[in-house]
Formats: sequence, C-alpha cells, structure tokens
Amino acid sequence: MGTSIVAEAVNMNSLFFFVLLASVLNAAAVGAGAHDAGGLSHDHYDKTCPKVEEIIRDVASRKVLEVPNTPAGALRIFFHDCFVEGCDASILIASTDNNTAERDVAINLSLSGDGYDVFFRAKRAVELQCPGVVSCADVMAITTRDLVNLAGGPMWEVLKGRKDGLTSKASRVGGNLPLVEQTLPEIISLFHSKGLSTLDMVALSGGHTIGVSHCEEFMSRIYNTNGTSFTDPTMDPSFAQKLRADCPQQHLDPDKFTFNDVTSPFQFDNAYYRNLGKRLGLLSTDQVLTSDAETRAYVNLMASDEKGFFGFFVDAMMKMSNIGVKTGSDGEIRRECGSFNG
Repeated sequence: MGTSIVAEAVNMNSLFFFVLLASVLNAAAVGAGAHDAGGLSHDHYDKTCPKVEEIIRDVASRKVLEVPNTPAGALRIFFHDCFVEGCDASILIASTDNNTAERDVAINLSLSGDGYDVFFRAKRAVELQCPGVVSCADVMAITTRDLVNLAGGPMWEVLKGRKDGLTSKASRVGGNLPLVEQTLPEIISLFHSKGLSTLDMVALSGGHTIGVSHCEEFMSRIYNTNGTSFTDPTMDPSFAQKLRADCPQQHLDPDKFTFNDVTSPFQFDNAYYRNLGKRLGLLSTDQVLTSDAETRAYVNLMASDEKGFFGFFVDAMMKMSNIGVKTGSDGEIRRECGSFNG
C-alpha cells in the first residue's frame, strides 16, 4: 500500500516536471519565433497607430454584447487562417470569377459569419484612425486575443508587424487542417509540421470550451454501427442519447448544431478537459485525447488547473500566431480585408 502511494507520487512529480520543462521550452520557442518571424514586436504601432489595441478592444466588446458566441467563431477562423499559408489574413479574401479563395473551400463553409464580421469591423475602425498602417493579419491576432479574454480567458501581449498575404486559393487548404475522422497520430503530426508540440495541440484543443459543432461532424459517433443506434463506446451513453434526439438521422437540418462544451458553452474555462474525463467530448478528435498516455496526462493536468491551462494556451497561441508570418515584399497592408490592393 505504502509503495503504491510512493510510486503514484513519483509518477505525478515526473509528470509535473515533464510539463514544466515542456512549458519552458515552449516559452523559449515563442521568444525565438518572434525574431525568426520577421522581427515582430509589441511596440510596432506605437508611433504610427498608438491606439490600435484600444480601438480593436472597443469593437470586440460591442460585438460580444450583440452576439455572445463571436469569440468561438473568430478563434476558429484565426486557427484556420494560420494553418493555411500562415497568419496572413488570406482566409478573409473573397472569391472572384477567376479564383476560389480559402474561405469557400468545403471545410471553411461552416465558419462563423459573426467571426468574419468582427474582423472586418475592427479593420474598418482602425482604418478610420490610421489609414493604411495596420495589417488585417495583425487585426485578426489582436481581435482574437481580445475576444478570448472577453469570454473569460487569459490576456496576453500580441506581437505585431505582420503583412497581409498576396495569395488565397482553396486548392492550398487540403492537408493543412485537422479533420474529425483523423487519428491522434495524424493530428499530432499535422501540428508538428506547423512547429507546434503535442502539448500545444492539447492546449489549443481547449478552445473547444466555447463554440459549436454541426451535427454532421459527430453523426458517426452517435450512429456508428451501420446506421443503427449503437454509439461510440468512448461517449457517455446518456450524452449520446441526447445528441441523437437533437440530431435525428432522418430529415436532419444541415444547420443544426450543438455546443462543444455542454457545461459552460460561453465561458472560456477548463471545463472542456473535465468533460473529456466524463466521456462528454463532442467530436472524436476531442475524446481521442484521452486515449494516449501523453495527451491524457496533459488533459488531466489542465482539467485540474485552470490557471495552468491558460498558461499553456497562451504559449500555444503565441507560437501559432507566428506561423508563416509575411514581411516586406512578401505581403502588403490591405485597405480592405476582403480583397487584395489594386
């Protein structure tokens, strides 16, 4: 009995040491990334647009009052932008007769209209005060940070100085975004290809503590045996039963959705991780985090320590926001976020 307790304590101490070490390495990578990504800085607009963050914060605050679910939509759009072509606002570009842009590829069609709207509003507000100075890419990074914070999440300083991308093609999206049918090793590999660790992946998955998913994204979990009512065994049966009532196989409304977090869907907290421990993960890519020893350890740690989760989330967001940053002639400062200049 005593030996078992000691062994358990050693294991927990090892886990905390491992996570602490990973966090330190994460922080070092963030610092290095700031310089490697073209000399981004906290004070980039101090002289040219000193009130940029104040302007964006006001827009974000008013939008949340209108549509409380805006933070989730904007966070997902920012994620989809950074994973394709880097954080260059290419996802905001509208398609033309000669080009199908990123936002119109199938996986992006369910992205929130209110998420797009808050970015466009923020850019217009900034343009009124500082025309031609602040990129849409930086507007996205700042606005997303503010929206997460307004939903109850952490606050962090955003490095600035990104340029807006000059390309947005639907054909470049494939293979760059995680899919609900992917295995955990496939998802981890994708994140690693973007310079993000397994710890970053688990922390960013915590963004599902807010937001919604459409029925089609989890139908295979609640009707997973040749169309019968048998459900994914990793899902709580009562939860599955409720989802089947909300998402019937027959005459399913394609716009029907449910909250990712069944306990506090509008609050950015660590309930997502606690839900996974109760088999209340909505998507297979959520619940699968408990199937592997390493990711399960991270899930348990973040479930037990909200402040710790916030720290890991901030580290991961700062790293993600440096992916594929454009500078110099590689980009531009768009006058309008939905179209290229000229």
